[in-house]
Amino acid sequence: MKTQLLKALVIPVLSLVLFSCSKTETTPIPQPDPTALQTAPPPVEAPPAPVVIPNPTGDKGLQLIQETDCLTCHKVDSKLIGPSYQEVAAKYTDADLDMLAQKIVDGGKGNWGDIPMAPHTGLSKEDAKLMVKYILSLKK
Repeated sequence: MKTQLLKALVIPVLSLVLFSCSKTETTPIPQPDPTALQTAPPPVEAPPAPVVIPNPTGDKGLQLIQETDCLTCHKVDSKLIGPSYQEVAAKYTDADLDMLAQKIVDGGKGNWGDIPMAPHTGLSKEDAKLMVKYILSLKK
């Protein structure tokens, strides 16, 4: 009798276990959201406003300076990357006009430190001379 009771209980329990284990699960595996991993690009800083030096007299040399990249490295009254225009005017005279104009066109290094001045090959020597005349006019 025990055996029959045991068979009556074991067979349904084993059947239940076998059928429940043989079923394949279809629970989806969570996938990361690809947009969640993306970070926002860093904010773009606005370029600094171009420096404008008042030019009430319409000086052609100053106008040329403002039309080139000179004010990226030079300021009128204080050192930026290169010397100020007033420092240049204090160091040089009108006798150095040709040499300074050529340095603007060819670029240079060594007179004011290790940082080179970029060449301005698209600038004529005559225009460079007008720029130097303006710079030398800033002599105190």
